[in-house]
Amino acid sequence: MNNANLQSLKKGIWFYFILLIIEGGLRRWFLPGLATPLLIIRDPLALYLLFNAIRFNVFPKDKMIPVMFCIGVISIFTALFFGHGDLAVAFFGARILLIQFPMLFLIGHILDRSDVLQIGKVILWISIPMAILITIQFYSPQTAWVNKGVGDSLEGAGFGGANGYFRPPGTFSFISGLTAFFGLVACFVFYFWLQPHYVNKTVLIAATVAVIVSIPTSISRTLFFEVAISLFFFLWAKSSQPGFVKRMTQLVVGFLVLFIVFSNVNALNTQIEVFTDRFTSANESEGGLEGVLLDRFLGGMVGAFENIDDSHAVFGQGIGMGTNVGSQLLAGKVVFLIAEEEWGRVIGESGILFGLSIILIRISMTFKIASKCYSRFKRGDSLPWMLLSFGFVILLRGYWSQPTLLGFYVLIGGLILASLREPEELID
Repeated sequence: MNNANLQSLKKGIWFYFILLIIEGGLRRWFLPGLATPLLIIRDPLALYLLFNAIRFNVFPKDKMIPVMFCIGVISIFTALFFGHGDLAVAFFGARILLIQFPMLFLIGHILDRSDVLQIGKVILWISIPMAILITIQFYSPQTAWVNKGVGDSLEGAGFGGANGYFRPPGTFSFISGLTAFFGLVACFVFYFWLQPHYVNKTVLIAATVAVIVSIPTSISRTLFFEVAISLFFFLWAKSSQPGFVKRMTQLVVGFLVLFIVFSNVNALNTQIEVFTDRFTSANESEGGLEGVLLDRFLGGMVGAFENIDDSHAVFGQGIGMGTNVGSQLLAGKVVFLIAEEEWGRVIGESGILFGLSIILIRISMTFKIASKCYSRFKRGDSLPWMLLSFGFVILLRGYWSQPTLLGFYVLIGGLILASLREPEELID
């Protein structure tokens, strides 16, 4: 493939990334009248890029792609004849397997390590104004312009938090997008602290502060656990470097200084208090820390088969039915028609036969990627390892039912694959 074609595909992937970040803002602030079509704005772009990849003869050849494609096509017919019977809902659900799943591999096939690092630097820059924005949203009433809901909604975009404060969405439609964004920021922040020569030190420090501020301001336990996992991966990587004890001492002292500074900032005290109250009350209602971890990071894996409709056990109730858009089309409002957790949704939609196949493919893919990341880490390359700190749970059971979270699934999966490519594997 010539360089012009390669660069056109790379520009398309960058556009995919940009749309992921700004899509919620377009739907809420600037183009509310187009809120519905903008929800799937990345799908035609991904389809266009996949078509061009075929035309340029650089379509990824992973064996999982045709398997998922076949499941997607068959699932449309099973949804129509054995499930909900709505063609639009079936196509919306199947597009995940037909378009977005291959897009993940295309990102990993077209981008290289330098592209991944460049995206990481841009993410650091974006995190700084994003932290400022969510702080403004946190303290602003839901009627304020910054908290404007999707499609000119007067209810506001904030989601229930604690003590009268709401979880801010940033530039996204909902808090889940913001949580995923700062989870991605955190893994790049920790990586660049391992390799600080790759990035401007001032920007890195500012992005680190942004991550720290985002945890209490978002009032999100999911983000707290995501950052904690990335911190664990970071410490593991740091322990393999020379002078670990000295560097750890410096790190601990640095965090203590930051903690003292932030503890004496009155505005942040409010955010920390709200987050602490939310963390405590929610943990108690969900059975303590153990219950939270099982619910949020095993994602209902064990209970995925408990609520299967016996009359739809084989082919499920129809692909797309468990998505937000599917429930809106079928029930007139966003509700969990099948299951809230991802594995339960997949089994409920596609049945034992295809649902279990999708889950097994995700498990196999996740552990295959994790094994490669660990192998590269043992050889001294910590980039795939740190990306895995955010990507492992997302790849294993990240939500496909919400378009923004699906976008982060595609993005982090593609970035990890791109970071794993050996020099000889790069496209000529």
